Amino acid sequence: MTTKQGLLNWIDERFPLTSTIREHLTEYYAPKNFNFWYYFGSLALLVLVIQIVTGIFLVMHYKPDASLTQSGVPVAFASVEYIMREVPGGWFIRYMHSTGASAFFIVVYLHMFRGLLYGSYRTPRELVWIFGVLIFLALMAEAFMGYLLPWGQMSYWGAQVIINLFSAIPVIGPDLSTVIRGDFVVSDATLNRFFSLHVIAVPLVLLLLVAAHIIALHEVGSNNPDGIEIKKKKDANGRPLDGIPFHPYYTVKDIVGVAGFLIVFFAVLFFAPEGGGYFLEYNNFIPANPMVTPPHIAPVWYFTPFYSILRAVTYPLFGIDAKFWGVVAMGAAVIIIAFLPWLDRAPVKSIRYKGPIYKTALTIFVIAFLILGYLGVLPPTPARTLVSQICAVIYFAFFLLMPWYSKIDPCKPEPERVTWK
Repeated sequence: MTTKQGLLNWIDERFPLTSTIREHLTEYYAPKNFNFWYYFGSLALLVLVIQIVTGIFLVMHYKPDASLTQSGVPVAFASVEYIMREVPGGWFIRYMHSTGASAFFIVVYLHMFRGLLYGSYRTPRELVWIFGVLIFLALMAEAFMGYLLPWGQMSYWGAQVIINLFSAIPVIGPDLSTVIRGDFVVSDATLNRFFSLHVIAVPLVLLLLVAAHIIALHEVGSNNPDGIEIKKKKDANGRPLDGIPFHPYYTVKDIVGVAGFLIVFFAVLFFAPEGGGYFLEYNNFIPANPMVTPPHIAPVWYFTPFYSILRAVTYPLFGIDAKFWGVVAMGAAVIIIAFLPWLDRAPVKSIRYKGPIYKTALTIFVIAFLILGYLGVLPPTPARTLVSQICAVIYFAFFLLMPWYSKIDPCKPEPERVTWK
């Protein structure tokens, strides 16, 4: 027995290293017809690692303090400037983190879209999907709290506007807003609690949810573009006939995806880290000033579809202010995604075999979602509000009418085995 094998045996007697690698990598059989859309799960995991590592280095120099320096600049804002200008490689770490935030949402949105394409939320993957929606919620909380930390103008006023929305909740709203802020206005107390939640609490929840998401996925097996359960047909050794080991086949495939992603990621990081004002807004390069309100306050681009839905609600209902119903609509727009496994009644999973009704509905839904995202960046006007209202109705109609149109949609029969189309 070699020293290496002896060490491995010693570890295996005390920790299930080999069995874990075998169960989740070398002997985990995945469908052999994965395509381009199956890159984004592993890319989301990569960006999560990037965010954690760069966040650790940023925390070494960042100070969550809203008090003013001798030059009249908030300490938090000055510490970010210090990272950018004085810390060796600090600008690179900061831009990796800020660009990584947008990259995270891009790959997560594409990962979720893949689920809509191929029915990855259907039986037996309901729990995998629910964990995924919880990850999305945790990611939104993490991004919102992190957005306040640079203590720029848009950070400050964006937090002020969003937290004030909670005050619209009847009875408990004003007190809830005060608890979230830790003060009657966004202040040093808000900055400190958001810092602790962003750095410690939410990342822990996020990591636990990601682990649960992967464990649940490997328990039921991965979906595929045909929507066929590969575990149903196995050879004499119990291996799926339409599956191949995840390693080395998909580890190599994912490395190709990672290489392509990093090329684009670093191109943006080196040449356009502000993303044309969408990744880092102009107003966030100005220190937070509670006495000066920016002419237009809007969240970062990845929140704007839901922000547009909030603004689309302009009429009070049952004697309750429209702002409250806007908050309800915004929350419902996220939560309703979790109910997809029970809303889709189609006899097949994949869009390859679904009929024209679902394909049309999904296309209109995506267009409406993109329009909502664009309008959320712009100042509201009567015409834009009307378009937002129409798109918000389309957004909810896609989900709420799904039990009906998915049932009457003329679908093709699924093949017995996976195809290479």
